Amino acid sequence: MQRAARMKREVEMFARDPPPGISCWLKGDKLDELEAQILGAEGTPYHGGVFKLEIQVTERYPFQPPKVRFVTPIYHPNIDDGGRICLDILKMPPKGGWKPSLNVSTVLTSVQLLMAEPNPDDPLMTDISNEFKFNRPLYLENAKRWTEKHATDNTAGSSTSGPSTSSTSGKENNPQSSEKAESSGEDSDGEELRRAPVPPGVNRLKKRPALQTKSVVKKQCL
Repeated sequence: MQRAARMKREVEMFARDPPPGISCWLKGDKLDELEAQILGAEGTPYHGGVFKLEIQVTERYPFQPPKVRFVTPIYHPNIDDGGRICLDILKMPPKGGWKPSLNVSTVLTSVQLLMAEPNPDDPLMTDISNEFKFNRPLYLENAKRWTEKHATDNTAGSSTSGPSTSSTSGKENNPQSSEKAESSGEDSDGEELRRAPVPPGVNRLKKRPALQTKSVVKKQCL
């Protein structure tokens, strides 16, 4: 009962005042299963991508952290091929930093921060961590390529499928609309802004958000 009441409040909070670049909603009618999307922040190789996540709320929540994983593939030192995330607040003490005062919004905001500021000293993907530390241009190139391949809507086989997102822009399949756009003097930047998928409740990022949560605690991910 306590978990159900709290999850209702958290979902209502997301609908009323979502964190910048983040959206979250119930998966069907279940209060213990949620879906979320995080927009890649400007200034990172994930910019322009929409990353989908799945969240399972445990029976002992909020006394136990939720289980969170990426559905959209992402090239990141602290996120493995199965979407598992090495993040301190997703683990129980003494090895982790989860507290009952934290919530799903806090977790997703911390994941967003981890995307922008990887922790190569606590990796799940050693090869990517080494790239990040010793060959940053290669890491940036690979992360951007993965983002374009898996997390944008202008490529076939995109992994993102949240509400109100489209798989194509429609411009390629409609030459007339393309000609109208060109004749009206619309520039490419404006076109990109309209094409980028924005799920309900998401505030589009123009700058990296000033996150209010504490920085991710760097502990060994076992």
